[in-house]
Amino acid sequence: MSRTVSPASGSVYGLARVCRIWRVSRATVHRYLSPPRSEAALDPAWRLGPVGAMPDTALLLRIRAILTCSPFHGAGHRKVWARLRMKRVRTSKRRVLRLMRAHDLLAPTRVGTPRGPRNHDCPIIPEWVDTMWGTELTTTWTAEGQVAVFVAIDHWSAECVGIHTARRATRFEALEPIRQGVRQRFGGFAAEIASGLSVRHDHGSQYMADAFQAELAFLGIASSPAFVRGPEGN
Repeated sequence: MSRTVSPASGSVYGLARVCRIWRVSRATVHRYLSPPRSEAALDPAWRLGPVGAMPDTALLLRIRAILTCSPFHGAGHRKVWARLRMKRVRTSKRRVLRLMRAHDLLAPTRVGTPRGPRNHDCPIIPEWVDTMWGTELTTTWTAEGQVAVFVAIDHWSAECVGIHTARRATRFEALEPIRQGVRQRFGGFAAEIASGLSVRHDHGSQYMADAFQAELAFLGIASSPAFVRGPEGN
């Protein structure tokens, strides 16, 4: 249809006009019109584009020769790629990285320290109310601009025990929902009045500050920070 000549203008309709009228994507049409790929194209190692200055086997020999002459125990793919360019071997960084990774030629990397188990020392859903609270910070936009929203929720009943909004997300503002919950649930605000309660929080600067931790200790609340990179416990 795209090659049909229009009787009015005397020119072909064109693929773009036909796809626009029929509401069909041109990419879909080209995909169905293109011939099927060969068996080599189905190989994961096969890719489009030119092979490069030499085949993979010859380039791998050049890479091994560079690593053998190197005074270091290992080298990264960028350094090997730069030395190949100095020897007038033009190739891409991705190709060097692919070959070195496939044949275990990359320099050894530093292994991170083990983080330990993800499970917590105590369940995050207690057996009764006012046993564990969770507090968190979020932000939202209002007619006056961006504000910080601090909230405290009971882990057993999922009830909001305190909520506070402020322009600045400081450690003093983070204490306000805890104070609201203590006054409402424990009937006052005094030393050790909330003994037996723990507060689960993340490692934000507001919650790890001395003012926040000191007020929790004054109220008799146990601080229960969640594990790093373990949001399911908060």
